[in-house]
Amino acid sequence: MTVVWINGAFGAGKTTTARELIELIPNSTLFDPEVVGGALAHLLPPKHLAEAGDFQDLPIWRRLVIDTAAAMLAELGGTLVVPMTLLRQEYRDEIFGGLAARRIPVSHILLAPAETILRERIAGREVPRDLPDGDLRIRQWSYDHIEPYRTALASWLIGDAHPVDTSDLTPYETAVRIAEAVTSGSVPVCDIVQTPEPTAETVAAGVLLFDEQDRVLLVDPTYKAGWEFPGGVVEPGEAPARAGMREVAEETGISLDEVPGLLVVDWERPAPPGYGGLRLLFDGGLLDSAEAGRLLLPGPELRAWRFVTEEEAAELLPPVRYERLRWALRARERGAALYLEAGVPVG
Repeated sequence: MTVVWINGAFGAGKTTTARELIELIPNSTLFDPEVVGGALAHLLPPKHLAEAGDFQDLPIWRRLVIDTAAAMLAELGGTLVVPMTLLRQEYRDEIFGGLAARRIPVSHILLAPAETILRERIAGREVPRDLPDGDLRIRQWSYDHIEPYRTALASWLIGDAHPVDTSDLTPYETAVRIAEAVTSGSVPVCDIVQTPEPTAETVAAGVLLFDEQDRVLLVDPTYKAGWEFPGGVVEPGEAPARAGMREVAEETGISLDEVPGLLVVDWERPAPPGYGGLRLLFDGGLLDSAEAGRLLLPGPELRAWRFVTEEEAAELLPPVRYERLRWALRARERGAALYLEAGVPVG
């Protein structure tokens, strides 16, 4: 089972190409995530939809795209061809990481016509006749997203996907190029960490590392949304503090000489689809400037790292995770570990 994800600017011809492609790749099926976006219009309150602006900004859309793709492949097998523009790297990471967690590899294709050609295609794009103001709104939407596409192309997209210049190609010719590239193996599977989703409560160990200004290290994982502490799930039979040390070494390249001291034990309540469990934070101590300069970022696992103040962390971390950090910093100041339930001290 595999996914061929066709990316590109709005109006680049992704859906038309995808329809041609499923005729060329045996046992392949078309899945258009716009169908999921359309369904949400009937499932969510209008106010909630209006606040998001774009259905891609809704976490439920990204989750449903992952779940629907996995369910279709479980039902049908073979190859799923997915035409969908993804211009935000964190959304790409979340969706591709979610598929990787289900052991579903993704081949990422980018349709990249010259911008002049793209604008010509947008101008000639057919729109549903029964859609009020559809001609104006759909074309304007495509034009408005050329600049974000250009930004994504320059910052991450061209290095992440296999580009196909479609300036002089018909949709069928483009599909032939993609089919040949995919079947020959010249399109590598996306290099993203495969983290199986938990099926029960878990124990996770995080380690707080500090720089010479007493700022704390946060990392930005590729396989899930949001900033996090270095760390991960404790393996069966593994001591939590040792698990934290292992994860720090794997994620950052820093080997801790001493077992870190416990700062916080936090019980995280189940929040479907998550199962919750115990979350431990340890004090990994100070990294001097030389050690901080040796921080590494394994591409498949982490996108970025930075040292932040407590105030800056509040802007980056989800609320419960920030509360965990806040109390861990208080425990560090007092020299005594704290027990929390859902980020709130108990006892």
